[in-house]
Amino acid sequence: MKRILITGANSYIGTSFERYIMDNYPGQYSVDTVDMIDGSWREKSFAGYDSVFHVAGIAHSDSGKISPEKEKLYYSVNTDLTVETAKKAKADGAGQFIFMSSAIVYGESAPIGKDKLITKDTPVSPANCYGDSKVQAENGIRPLNDDHFHVVILRPPMIYGKGSKGNYPLLSKIAQKTPIFPYVKNERSMLYIENLCAFVRLMIENGEAGTFWPQNAEYSNTSELVKMIAAAHGKRVQLVKGFGWALKLLSYMTPIVNKAFGSLRYDMGMSGYSVDYIRVPLKDSVELSEK
Repeated sequence: MKRILITGANSYIGTSFERYIMDNYPGQYSVDTVDMIDGSWREKSFAGYDSVFHVAGIAHSDSGKISPEKEKLYYSVNTDLTVETAKKAKADGAGQFIFMSSAIVYGESAPIGKDKLITKDTPVSPANCYGDSKVQAENGIRPLNDDHFHVVILRPPMIYGKGSKGNYPLLSKIAQKTPIFPYVKNERSMLYIENLCAFVRLMIENGEAGTFWPQNAEYSNTSELVKMIAAAHGKRVQLVKGFGWALKLLSYMTPIVNKAFGSLRYDMGMSGYSVDYIRVPLKDSVELSEK
């Protein structure tokens, strides 16, 4: 039985992963969770754990200028805490450290009407301190990797599912209230929470090391996604073309527009794995998210 320690209590990803393991692989894994807020985790031994899954961190929720205090907090939690936790895991004799980085290390989405395709050769280019805090964490833990301690860095795109936070629930609210929605041609990589959980389990089961880019097997289009969400609630949304120019103007006033309607996708070739981890296709994942 493999032993897993989740560092970061009550996170969406951490609790979803624990539930996924308990529901689908009873008796095959032992999962513990430690809270990282009060510092008591430093007194806990990480010895005997096959894998430490580090999900503690501060998500990017700022749409404007970030205060110096918030910027300091990003680096303190997303960078310093991650590196300290990884070093402790290695010193205590854990076998693997899995870090939840993000596609944000490549910067923001492309503006409306432009494409942004990320390949394995695309260099990191963080657009803000949140993205840079993730890059610095990666740089701090990567040298810890060796034959006895495997470091896994995951750079997933937008993660969504029932109870998730961020852009997806905002789109869900809009989809349930509006009868019309602008059609914009874009492509985005996304990752359904159960597909992420399946991928993380494979990382643990196979003792992997390295950087990985898991994503759904198909790209999403923001407008079509809204239409799917509405359909899951028995509603109909009419997609209307011709609003691209208005959204482009609006994008100069708020970064939220490009975040929703811009393109950001991983090359599908970089997300494959020797074992299929896509348990739920896009349409079904939307229906499950909206139940």
